[in-house]
Amino acid sequence: MYISRSLFGKLNNGQEVYIYELQNDANVKVRITNYGGIVTHLFVPDRNGSSEDVVMGFDTLDEYLREHPYFGAIIGRFANRIGEGKFTLNGKDYSLLVNNGNNHLHGGGEGFDKKVWTSFAEKTGNAVTLKLGYTSAHMEEGYPGNLMVEVSYSLNNDNELIIDYRARTDQDTIINLTNHSYFNLNMREGNIKGHLLYLDCDNYTPTDQGSIPTGEIKKVKGSPFDFTKMKSIGKDFDQLEKGYDNNFVINKKEREFSWFAKVIEEKTGRIMEVGTTEPGVQLYTANYIESIKAKEGRVYGPQDAFCLETQHFPDSPNKPGFPSVVLRKDDEYTQRTIYKFSIET
Repeated sequence: MYISRSLFGKLNNGQEVYIYELQNDANVKVRITNYGGIVTHLFVPDRNGSSEDVVMGFDTLDEYLREHPYFGAIIGRFANRIGEGKFTLNGKDYSLLVNNGNNHLHGGGEGFDKKVWTSFAEKTGNAVTLKLGYTSAHMEEGYPGNLMVEVSYSLNNDNELIIDYRARTDQDTIINLTNHSYFNLNMREGNIKGHLLYLDCDNYTPTDQGSIPTGEIKKVKGSPFDFTKMKSIGKDFDQLEKGYDNNFVINKKEREFSWFAKVIEEKTGRIMEVGTTEPGVQLYTANYIESIKAKEGRVYGPQDAFCLETQHFPDSPNKPGFPSVVLRKDDEYTQRTIYKFSIET
């Protein structure tokens, strides 16, 4: 088990950016850069012991500095969408950048995915950990309060990649953080329609044409959104416009940690389970990726990966019936998400 650091590149202003490699004793290895907290590579063995990368991304910092669909990044201050880029907090109206149709998406024009985070690596017992820190200034991207954020990535010998988030603010604000990794447990085979997926989610939040929730919480039973019994991700694509880009409500109590998802890729035997303390998860099937040149000369296209973004619900600041995303001055924001890997024999 080890953790190492090397220079990944420099920004245009000369600031150095680093990449860290974490490896456990079972040959699971993850690479993370302190630019955007991006998971660039995640190597996981298959049933034959062959370890291959299972996340989308690039090989160089310069490629990450160009426009891309948030590959592997920490998303904040607010993951997902806020309708019309507006919300009201403590009776005051706030306006955010509209960067996705009529809506605000993933923290704005320069969210946490485009920041250089302070970084610190350590090895403790059964895990190697990378700790990242960033302070978001008051009114950065239109959000109130100076927000101090810490995100730690830990890899242990149980083949768990654990992401812990903490934040504090000096005045009331809203917050919704996630990691935006794109997974394919058999990258060499192309799309993920044949991956089997189970979600412990009896409900989802329907959306309008702009992907903003209507406010309704609807049963998945009898719909293409029903993954309460494991099925292939692509089984019901013929009932969808492009694929999935939907928030599901996890069956659990508030702030309780729950293992809610399981993904199986039968050809390689790779299994990924996901657990979280968050109330929701966004299932996204890379519907809008078009011919992106990436690692190892690959070209990514639609449905070549899936995301399971654990988070609060989209547009929560404008939906009183959804779990609150308000972080008060004297409180601490915390959440944990775990991606656990194993092999089907």
